[in-house]
Amino acid sequence: MNAWKIFESDLIIQMPLILAGLVDTLKLAGFISVTGLLLGIVVFYLTLSRNIIIRTAINSYISFFIGMPLIVLLFLMYYGLPQWGLRMEPFTVAAIGFTLNVAAYNAAYMKTAYNGLNQVELEAAAAQGFNPFQIFRLITLPQVLRLSVPALTNQVIGNLKDTSVAFLIQYTEFFARIQELAATNFQFFKAYLLAALVYLALVSVIVLCARAIERRIALPTI
Repeated sequence: MNAWKIFESDLIIQMPLILAGLVDTLKLAGFISVTGLLLGIVVFYLTLSRNIIIRTAINSYISFFIGMPLIVLLFLMYYGLPQWGLRMEPFTVAAIGFTLNVAAYNAAYMKTAYNGLNQVELEAAAAQGFNPFQIFRLITLPQVLRLSVPALTNQVIGNLKDTSVAFLIQYTEFFARIQELAATNFQFFKAYLLAALVYLALVSVIVLCARAIERRIALPTI
């Protein structure tokens, strides 16, 4: 039996586990994309606070989690916290660690978009009697999200790809199952090529969805 036949045979045998791993990858990527966006909006809102202490604390949060390598954060939580009596399941660790990291990046993207807004429009809303939260909810946030779509889309793509490191904290996602497949027959090139093609297909779907969203929210040209 040649190498391809052996690989195909093992692939068919392990396909249920690989598909289960793919589902776990999509579950984690989807979860952290949503929670990272929601927390990112909260963090971004706090960066606009008039309280210098809050702004300083939030900017420190953003700098810390952008500067902290994700794998170090995951290892610290999964392998380090048990020494202090706190043990969590791999998915919980991944969900919390990724969310904190992704939220910092998303907040930074939105703050950059905010700096490009017409401040006169915001000042006019304040002059009309809108309170700061109303201005944020009705004027600032919709515009910031629209301008941030490309960056936020790139972050979702990054979230999908970064889930591949979760196997290092015992989360059996797609790449972990591919590792098992490769270890079964030592056909590493074929196994990793399969993984690359699957990730490429998933990223392509995200890009197509993002382009559809961009077309839908694009402002009409005069």
